[in-house]
Amino acid sequence: MNTGVDDVMVAYPLFQTDSGGSIPTSAHQLWIDEVNVELACKLCCKWHSRLPIIKPSNIYRNKYQVCYTAEYKHQFFAVAIWSSPVSRHLDPQKTIELRRMAICDSSPKNTASRMISVMIKKIRAKFPSLNLAVSYQDTEVHTGTIYKASGWTATQITKGADWNVSRDRDASQSTADKIRWEYEL
Repeated sequence: MNTGVDDVMVAYPLFQTDSGGSIPTSAHQLWIDEVNVELACKLCCKWHSRLPIIKPSNIYRNKYQVCYTAEYKHQFFAVAIWSSPVSRHLDPQKTIELRRMAICDSSPKNTASRMISVMIKKIRAKFPSLNLAVSYQDTEVHTGTIYKASGWTATQITKGADWNVSRDRDASQSTADKIRWEYEL
């Protein structure tokens, strides 16, 4: 009997497939809860605008890691993947990084900021020793609205030419400027 991620995907379809249902009209209707890394990575592949592929091994190898989805009536509308920070300049004992957040086109308005608010509360409870959350905005495709709406602070702008030469990177990765956003836990 196969009990892998494919079974979970069938049990919780990505999109409504039967008649008589409805999509949520408010982000407050979404249930935000923890899910396994494999499912989160698969959902990210469906919706992420820039770097859809993230390997589960890149998440599991971190001290801190947690993934969340936003769902309504067994349908997923958003996913977020958190782990210890990638940057060697941040304290991995005190910091967690929002590595990916992806939202489907049919999600209700304000899904991202609502989800971030709920996830922050859950992360505080799950990892009480952490005191900082960080995330990086790709300036070519995002404006930072979700971070502003969620009370985060823009702390650093890194020019793509500066950070892109620091280590070998996959050709699919963005070379755009990045803005680091921080939130005190």
